[in-house]
Amino acid sequence: MAMPENMLEAGKIVAVHALKGEVRVEPWCDSAELLADFEELFLDGEWVTIERARVQKRMVIMKIEGYNTPEEAHKLIGKILYLDRDQLELEEGTYFIADLIGMKVVDADDPEKVYGTLTEVSQTGANDIYHVRFADGVTRYVPAIPQVVVKTDVEGKTMVIRPLKGLFE
Repeated sequence: MAMPENMLEAGKIVAVHALKGEVRVEPWCDSAELLADFEELFLDGEWVTIERARVQKRMVIMKIEGYNTPEEAHKLIGKILYLDRDQLELEEGTYFIADLIGMKVVDADDPEKVYGTLTEVSQTGANDIYHVRFADGVTRYVPAIPQVVVKTDVEGKTMVIRPLKGLFE
């Protein structure tokens, strides 16, 4: 089965946990709690049932149906788990990081002025920081706050910003 269109990377299986076929998953979504909520995830070209999942020190300890021994679970190390976007309800004004990466970042007051491309998002706790690679190859940082980010157009792959005075100096 090919990967369905709408998939997002949810996390990576990094280790076997205990003796019942459980695995440790490093969450790549907003939180370990979010990842632990799913009853089904996409793994190796098919949907798998999550029998149980719990959070332990920012990791998710997960039991995937059909993997019942440490030996079976060991085969999963390094594999990526995916979820379908339709399984998630995003609040207004929140976005999947995967949708932001690669966006063209332009000036709010001069749409012809392109700052660069959004290459990475750092989650600091207070607010996210967008990494924007400028034409000169230098990465500059944009705080993801309403005073700076005027508009995020996911379909048009464009972010419109109004930098605070001195932001890029």
